[in-house]
Amino acid sequence: MPIASTHIDLQQVAREIMTEHGFNPDFPPEAAQQLAHLQNRPPITVSDGNIRDLRNLLWSSIDNDTSRDLDQIEVVQSLSGGLVRVMIGIADVDAFVPSHSPIDQHAARETTTVYTGVRIFPMLPEQLSTGATSLLEGADKFAIIIDFVVQADGTIQSSDTYRAVVRNKSQLTYDAVGAWLEGRAAAPAKVAASSELQQQLRLQDQIAQALRNERHRHGALDIETTEVRPILLNNQVVNIAKQERNRATELIEDFMIAANGVVARRLESVPSIRRVVKAPERWNRIVQLASEHGFKLPEQADSKALNDLLTARKAADPEHFPDLSLAVIKLMGPGEYVVEQPGDDVQGHFGLAVQDYTHSTAPNRRFADIVTQRIIKAQIGAGPAPYSESELSNIAQNCTLKEDAARKVEREMSKRIAAVALSSRIGEQFDGIITGVTSHGTFVRVLKPHVEGMLARGAQGLDVGDKVHVKLIRTDQQRGYIDFERSN
Repeated sequence: MPIASTHIDLQQVAREIMTEHGFNPDFPPEAAQQLAHLQNRPPITVSDGNIRDLRNLLWSSIDNDTSRDLDQIEVVQSLSGGLVRVMIGIADVDAFVPSHSPIDQHAARETTTVYTGVRIFPMLPEQLSTGATSLLEGADKFAIIIDFVVQADGTIQSSDTYRAVVRNKSQLTYDAVGAWLEGRAAAPAKVAASSELQQQLRLQDQIAQALRNERHRHGALDIETTEVRPILLNNQVVNIAKQERNRATELIEDFMIAANGVVARRLESVPSIRRVVKAPERWNRIVQLASEHGFKLPEQADSKALNDLLTARKAADPEHFPDLSLAVIKLMGPGEYVVEQPGDDVQGHFGLAVQDYTHSTAPNRRFADIVTQRIIKAQIGAGPAPYSESELSNIAQNCTLKEDAARKVEREMSKRIAAVALSSRIGEQFDGIITGVTSHGTFVRVLKPHVEGMLARGAQGLDVGDKVHVKLIRTDQQRGYIDFERSN
């Protein structure tokens, strides 16, 4: 593909869009003072009798190639009777960021780290999120341990949460570990050098697959999303590439879903923040899409029936399965944060087919997870509730609003990045799928490369999920506009 020339400063554009959507990319001066004070903290030691010393275990992390804000590490142990003990260490951010401190107040306003493709806007100062509170290899760190025992069929038999000091023995990456687990490549150097680590990762993969299969038996949706990343040359976007999922990304996803369920059940007796995805409001359109593929879904939303459709379509037509997945995601709508009181009817997470779910595994990147962490620590130490019910309600509402704003920032930036990458391809034709029909227009995502734009001509009669052939007729790099017309 020819290199797309551009003079647009995408990093500056990202900052402007952040501000437009209510974010403040700059930390207050008081945060710098707090960081300076933190640098004088003594080294981490196990002086509290309630904090366990688990540094001897073979902890490892798996994340993106460039990630430094490591939120979790994992280790598993075989038990008798086919049981496996899974321990997930979550970075104890609260140990370094006291409630209502300047850094915490900033995080409470922003609520999330925003990834724009060309620049990351962290919720916490990078001296913390990629340093003191990151579970980096070879360093002693405070962590919250989510500990659960899994049976061979993927059901969780028992669970516990407690505090510990841990040490990440091997910082690994999705691409390298995934390729090795799938037999596509040799083991990465750290894995090849340790037979114990090889056994550890294979057991992690095995139990993660069991957890996944158990969720699917209960109706968790087997959805395949497509994410892209910009390819940069001299800080200029020259192309975009699809980010591939693999067994390593699934491993971490399965462990985190299980861990979030464990935490949610631990907090059933106290007010806490939950992550919910309600039954789809446009279920009737999902039913219509199913009928187009020869399937009949019930009139009322049913995740098990929907997943049976998804499983069948993935087997029958894997190449176009992401198209159907995308349509279902759009029709399901976004999740939200809510406060759950003891005894409330549980709303659950429709897509994961779980009734108990919260966010607790990414405290370096999400404020809701820090809040949940503080509630857990109060329970562990039998201390007072760290938040009132009204405070939790305000936090949940703000987290939902800012998450929606973050999606808009990331979407607007992805459009500008795509417009830059496609600027040399005017007149080319693509296969696509309709992803949105609104008062502002009809939107289409083309498949190769995976970018979204407006169907400026020929949109009559189309709805979400319809497949179309389109021609690229215009790009506007400054505003991120990509316009297509329907073609035969």
